[in-house]
Amino acid sequence: MTSKLEHGLPPLLAVALAVFVAASDHAEATAPPDMVRDGFAFAEVQYAQLLERVKNDPGLPRTFANGSLVTVEPRDWTSGFFPGSLWLIYEHSRDEKWRAAAEELTRRVEAVKDFGGTHDLGFMLFCSFGNGWRLTGRPAHRSVLLQGARTLSTRFSDKTGAIKSWDGTEWQYPVIIDNMMNLELLLWASREGPDPRLREIALRHADTTLREHFRPDGSSYHVVAFDPDTGRVVRKQTHQGAADESAWARGQSWGLYGFTMMFREARKPEYLAQAEKVARFLVNHPRLPEDGVPYWDYDAPGIPDAPRDSSAAAIMASALIELSGFAAPDLARQSLATAERQLRSLSSPRYRPAPGTSGGFLLLHGVGHKPHESEVDQPLVYGDYYYLEALRRYRAKQGLPPRK
Repeated sequence: MTSKLEHGLPPLLAVALAVFVAASDHAEATAPPDMVRDGFAFAEVQYAQLLERVKNDPGLPRTFANGSLVTVEPRDWTSGFFPGSLWLIYEHSRDEKWRAAAEELTRRVEAVKDFGGTHDLGFMLFCSFGNGWRLTGRPAHRSVLLQGARTLSTRFSDKTGAIKSWDGTEWQYPVIIDNMMNLELLLWASREGPDPRLREIALRHADTTLREHFRPDGSSYHVVAFDPDTGRVVRKQTHQGAADESAWARGQSWGLYGFTMMFREARKPEYLAQAEKVARFLVNHPRLPEDGVPYWDYDAPGIPDAPRDSSAAAIMASALIELSGFAAPDLARQSLATAERQLRSLSSPRYRPAPGTSGGFLLLHGVGHKPHESEVDQPLVYGDYYYLEALRRYRAKQGLPPRK
């Protein structure tokens, strides 16, 4: 679905733009507190525009291409990120208009709680309903999350020890590194609900990923394909990367984030050790650009002219900020410094569109699926979400309050 660009500023956008200009007038680009305030003020400008665009469109924003907003059905893996970002804006601003918008857009995703045809229910529901539950405590949000976790658990196989990723592909039982991101929903539901097996499923999936996805240097494959009857590994490859043995940037960020989160939830030392190993691989990588925004693949052909991926940087920054609270002191300092550098870059004109442009998205230069030439050098809704989450985590790390 697409929604054509409209001319002029809608009323909510005009108000938000005034907020952004006022905040920017008092901000120094080099001051971390101002970076956070400025980032959220800019998000209010852009997302007021996005809200206007989806007012009469039942879909949810995914990207902006060829002058049009691209929206998706609730069953798309990206459907929960826009409502999730609205919740993060509400948390920062405490303005009820953002809560109302978050509730409205979150409801659009509810039906997927019963959809067993995807492994991405964590992305879809925990970013939307999960933030809603965290910020409001509404029982209706909790109910959706518990049902979604039960649905997700049906994709687990005892033989493979993992949750199946894609259906209907060339692989019989593919498991992708991205799937680590869906385990937080299961761990939350195992605490909140009556089924402790959900925790067991999450831990077994993480253990299988730890054993099968990673190379000795800390980088990961994208896909590990299993024989569903024996649980044997059939093939390892990097479907969205430059080559099977390459380090696809967003995949490395998923792995870093996933094992940092798993250590937070399970406190298993092997999870922290893996997160630290991945972090060292990334922050010390000789082909990580000076501004901290990686190429779409660390082994991409054409470096330094290869496309950058702002979404990979946003995910990585959010993960590194959390890891800095767990890692050994030297790595903790390096992780936080790298994340701060990435946030400064993403907040700069190189990666931030002019207010009121880019369809209302926050970050330029994302890369979806480069081998298929899909969503290359475009804004991506998940890049926006993890950018805001990274700002939120950075604010908390620095002991900064939300908007004053």
